[in-house]
Amino acid sequence: MTISPCRSSFFIEYKDLHQLLLAVQEKCYEQRSQQIVSISLAIDFIDPLVVLDKFAQKNTLNFYFENRSKGEAIVAIDAIKKLDISGQNRFHKTEEFIKDCLKNVINFGNINPVMGQPFAGTHFFCSFSFFDQHHYLDYPFSSATIFLPKLQVAVKNSSCTLVVNHLIHADINIQTILRELQDKIKTLQSLVKSSPNIEHSSANFIKTKINNADNFKYSVLSALEKIESKHLRKIVLADALDVKSYNSFNLFKSLNNLRHFHPNCYVFSISNGKGQNFIGASPERLISIQNQELITDALAGSAPRGKTPNEDAANANNLVNSTKEKHEHNLVIDFITQRLSQLGLFPQILAPRLRQLSNIQHLWTPITAVVPANVHPLKIVAQLHPTPAVAGADRDIACAEIRCYEKFERGLYAAPLGWVDAKGNCEFIVGIRSALIDGDRARLYAGAGIVAGSDPEKEFAEVQLKLQALLKALV
Repeated sequence: MTISPCRSSFFIEYKDLHQLLLAVQEKCYEQRSQQIVSISLAIDFIDPLVVLDKFAQKNTLNFYFENRSKGEAIVAIDAIKKLDISGQNRFHKTEEFIKDCLKNVINFGNINPVMGQPFAGTHFFCSFSFFDQHHYLDYPFSSATIFLPKLQVAVKNSSCTLVVNHLIHADINIQTILRELQDKIKTLQSLVKSSPNIEHSSANFIKTKINNADNFKYSVLSALEKIESKHLRKIVLADALDVKSYNSFNLFKSLNNLRHFHPNCYVFSISNGKGQNFIGASPERLISIQNQELITDALAGSAPRGKTPNEDAANANNLVNSTKEKHEHNLVIDFITQRLSQLGLFPQILAPRLRQLSNIQHLWTPITAVVPANVHPLKIVAQLHPTPAVAGADRDIACAEIRCYEKFERGLYAAPLGWVDAKGNCEFIVGIRSALIDGDRARLYAGAGIVAGSDPEKEFAEVQLKLQALLKALV
């Protein structure tokens, strides 16, 4: 057995791996097929944001996901398998794509969910747009993109796992694969004590509103009339802010700011391989499944944080006792429980609580369920998206109205973003409090839920509060 020359915990049993790769290659030759070898290794702790900074290229897909409060972060770089699709069947087609890929996966390393490394094994990274088709054809992301990465680094508390996926065929050079793996490990080893390469530049920028304040407030008034006439019960209206900087936005600086400003949120970044990135800090989890245990969030009903402890407590008290905010919140709870029940799950509603973020607080009710083995996570994502928290009620009517009111493409805003592994574990968030970055230009998105009793002035102020928090992280 030969050991790589790398020190510390970067050890690989190259003899075993070499033999496995040769055996897989022979099988590919005999069957005239391709196989995916997924190599999982424990490595020294590396900040996944540093890995993103080092390995990300404009012309490759990448995906970054972090939740500091859970001690988790994951980065995925480049793709060996990829699917871009649109249309009503995009979730089902994604599920079938993942299942087809998994038929050809051979694992190397300890992927036991109990004794093995966290985040070991194959993970598929997914981004879906809010609508299944784009109205604006120049929107730079697909309605659905799913990929299996070439390189993945993930941390869970103090553990760090490297996953390298290779496509094996009869003509592949096995020695080249082993050399490339050694090179990757050496590069990663050099990053162990590194921090993100963040250049500090002056924050000079120009803001351009997509809607002016009067237009947004008029939309709220119009929606309230439709709610009063029973045409719908709730609608979420989003607004967008265009920002042009005198310098290109520093993706890594923005992500680093987001994770420091919003440690209780999911910080994310998704690249389309064409130079654009969709980033944000979302407080809203769509679903998380670990060992068939599902948890989802009903998150709706909001109030600003106070400038003093007394004002903050008063705002929180007003929020939990507001008939209007509780009605908005209960619409989401009812929707989620009904939709999960339709899949044969038995949702359990946990005690309501407050989700207090740096500048805003929300009514929050976690909901749990046990997921049967025959229900794929993407069936649940398809069943829940979009919830009334980001669309409205009734959902189909609200979505049609959103298309009329909003004069921009939602794209990935308020849509499911996340990963799913070979065992049915997953984490999907809702892409709110987000921005589309393209060089020196950014479009920021935020929204507010409109129900009976909503006040146009307060809803406009809530949206501006969310936009300003995001703008602070970008610049």
